[in-house]
Amino acid sequence: MKEKKKKSQKKQRPSTQAHLEIAEMKEGVVVLKNGTLRKVLMTSSVNFALKSEDEQNALISSYVSFLNSLDFPLQIVIQSRQLQIKPYLAKLIEKEKKQQSELMRVQIADYRSFVEELVDIGQIMTKRFYVVVPFDPLSNKKKGFFARFKEVLKPAFTLKLKDDRFQKRKAELETRVRQVISGLESMSLQAVELDTQALIELYYMTYNPDIAYAESLGDVESIQLDTM
Repeated sequence: MKEKKKKSQKKQRPSTQAHLEIAEMKEGVVVLKNGTLRKVLMTSSVNFALKSEDEQNALISSYVSFLNSLDFPLQIVIQSRQLQIKPYLAKLIEKEKKQQSELMRVQIADYRSFVEELVDIGQIMTKRFYVVVPFDPLSNKKKGFFARFKEVLKPAFTLKLKDDRFQKRKAELETRVRQVISGLESMSLQAVELDTQALIELYYMTYNPDIAYAESLGDVESIQLDTM
């Protein structure tokens, strides 16, 4: 009887996904449980301190103009992560094995040891910059209030059962994305939209920073999920 109780308790435990606001990720879009959508852009950065005074003033002016041009909220995220050097070291090991010259093998091995030791001692960090662009049906002023409110009350119906509704929302979201990218380019920043694979990797690293550093996610298409 005790074993049956333990098994039933294990089955009743909610999965981690039940505690997250994310319902699904598809076509490069994050779909939240409340029916809203998100697009994530990874952007380059500018060293503001190295700019001249005129260049700094121009950047500030462009940034102010960019913010004033938006009629929707925007989220800017900066992530600091320990440099993941394992893929680079793996490539060095492959090159080391392929070398026919003993001298070259020794030099590559010494260089690999130097890089590995440098990263371990220095705790080198990398920074990545993201811009999250949202779309909320309630923010679509073209529709009536009750029509917009109904979409929020039944997000599963409108998103999962009606793919055309999702495509319409996605199209409106992409309009916002193009506007944001244009504004970022005015500040000499390059922006790239994250696809589904990159989105899953980003959230995987965000919620599992220690595990992600030790073990990469790999190709999402090759991962088998247990639906039981």
